[in-house]
Amino acid sequence: MLNDKLHSYIEELIPEREPLFIEMENYAKENKVPIMELVGIEALLQLLRIQDSKRILEIGTAIGYSALRMAEALPKASIVTIERDLERIQSAEEYMSRSKHGGQILLIKGDALEVEELVRKQAPYDAIFVDAAKGQYQKFFEMYSKYLSDDGIIITDNVLFKGLVTQSEIESKRIRNLVKKIDGFNQWLMNHPDYHTAILPVGDGIAISKKKR
Repeated sequence: MLNDKLHSYIEELIPEREPLFIEMENYAKENKVPIMELVGIEALLQLLRIQDSKRILEIGTAIGYSALRMAEALPKASIVTIERDLERIQSAEEYMSRSKHGGQILLIKGDALEVEELVRKQAPYDAIFVDAAKGQYQKFFEMYSKYLSDDGIIITDNVLFKGLVTQSEIESKRIRNLVKKIDGFNQWLMNHPDYHTAILPVGDGIAISKKKR
């Protein structure tokens, strides 16, 4: 993970976002809604630009921040995004309706483990972005990786979980169990027979997986 001074330095270099995005960032901070960290999402967007993704699947919409950022960065792309929390769905729909990029996004309402058929109808995807329940990452990967295009990439957020994956002594049993699941997913993913994966220590840690040829 980047130290605080380096992290702040990079954040200060990032160009100003659209007013709506800044409003969403402030809302997320005030209401403790987990959205991608600024340095992390800039890395994500650059990966998608390099790949020139045309169709993206996002697992975990929250308030629609990352979906709208992806739509802005890739004006020719369409984004399918999944969310199950009704309050967050309402916020996402409101923000999307206020954005000129909202028309690029299809929001699927429901549990990501229960809407596979709806997701399949929009496949294949050039990129899949996993940013939902951390304890279910392996299930999400196994369920949706089959809808990835041959040259596609899968990007998974929060794989370093605030650096807690390196700590052996954690008081909270819930957090300890979650860290164990994330570490187990990382071990499984890095040794997956069908994918090359690299983990970047930016934001909260992102894993980038690409099919082996």
